[in-house]
Amino acid sequence: MVQTEQITFYTHVYSPYCHRVHLALEEAKADYTICSINLMDKPKWYTEKVNPTGKIPALAYGGPKPAEDAPPSDTSVKLRESLVLLEFLADLFPGAELLPADAVQRAQARLFTGVAEGALFEGFKAYFFMREPAQKLLDALDALQAALPADKPFAVGDKWCIADMAAAPFLARIVLLLEQDLGVYPAGEGVKTLAVIRGEKYARLNKYIEDVKAQPSFKATWDEATQIAIWSSNPMFKRD
Repeated sequence: MVQTEQITFYTHVYSPYCHRVHLALEEAKADYTICSINLMDKPKWYTEKVNPTGKIPALAYGGPKPAEDAPPSDTSVKLRESLVLLEFLADLFPGAELLPADAVQRAQARLFTGVAEGALFEGFKAYFFMREPAQKLLDALDALQAALPADKPFAVGDKWCIADMAAAPFLARIVLLLEQDLGVYPAGEGVKTLAVIRGEKYARLNKYIEDVKAQPSFKATWDEATQIAIWSSNPMFKRD
């Protein structure tokens, strides 16, 4: 499909939810404009004109392209919620094959997305932000690994799709935060947890992480130095 309407992408590099949508936009080779939104100091018009919840990511679709740091046109359609946006982009750009054509594979993709949205997010939050033991994170990784096919590189086949894009931003951040020992857990625990994850038990998951990070659209949307700088300064990671 040839894109006929403008897309403005409201995002911030910090957010794994925004990263999901960024991956899909890149994979679809969409023509889009990025508008970075700092949730700690967001413009008043963002809540009024784009997303009444004040959250990111969001898209403005259609209408004239907004001026820099200006609200979108009232004639544009405003959309939000990362998983909704992934499905929207899959529908908007069918030629990009962001979802497989096969009905069974589409269902499997949505089941995999459910693991990423549920167990993986909860494990991520519990370990890095809530001072809970690593087991909840490891259980989530167990569930995600169990959902991966043994004979295909990605969630439902040989080509990665929005199911993989739902999981990849969290997986990349989990590995990076553990490598940097960043989180509310005691100092040194991150490196120990990373050693467990890099063990033989998680060989399939580690290959999967390697495969998704090798995708051109992932490389185009992931700057490790920037991520380290952002997460290192996260005030929520202050240890007692």
